[in-house]
Amino acid sequence: MNEGWLALLQQALSLLFSLDPEVWSIVSVSFSVSFAALLITLLPSMILGFVLAFGRFPGRWFITNLIQTLQSIPTVVIGLLVYLMLTRMGPLGDLRWLFTQKGMILGQMLICAPVLVAMSQAAFTSVDRRAWETSRTLGASWIRAIWTLCRELKVPLLMAVVAGFSRILTEVGCSMMVGGNIADVTRNIPTAIALETSKGDFAQAIALGLVLLILSLVLNFALGILRGKAEPRSH
Repeated sequence: MNEGWLALLQQALSLLFSLDPEVWSIVSVSFSVSFAALLITLLPSMILGFVLAFGRFPGRWFITNLIQTLQSIPTVVIGLLVYLMLTRMGPLGDLRWLFTQKGMILGQMLICAPVLVAMSQAAFTSVDRRAWETSRTLGASWIRAIWTLCRELKVPLLMAVVAGFSRILTEVGCSMMVGGNIADVTRNIPTAIALETSKGDFAQAIALGLVLLILSLVLNFALGILRGKAEPRSH
């Protein structure tokens, strides 16, 4: 690593550890918007994943394939859809959510939901149906039986949560179009990295990139520990 790279890295670390207001404002916007989108989407998506895994009804195949297709739609296309919905001429124009955090949350919900539904459906499909049937036979309520399954599937379900959160925390297209990249209001980590890189301010871009890298390491190591505890030990 040459001196130029070392200087940039030192500047980036200095921005983080000196609690630079601009950098941490961007981090705050990013995490608050993505956490809100995840929390609103989580429960309905898990329930739909469970219904698709255990239910047998007309249209199940179509819904499953539609959700899998929605996962692959570029975030900029979802951003365009939400933008058109929130413009004054759009069906949700009266809400005046365009270029606000509420608009960004709406867009990230549409990005996060297909990931959560598809991965939770896969998790519920992998479990032995007899565990569900036994719980119900023993008199457990629907909620208690589902809770029992969720405890059995805590690792794959947590992986679904992490995947959904990572997807929305790092997306650029939707946040840029719906949020407008307004400083201290809708500027989040991905849009700030794109902006600062285009301006040649690599130190701030690296600082924000380090935040995402550290978060990714923490989440993956935590999941690895949980996965290790969940695996049966051989004697």
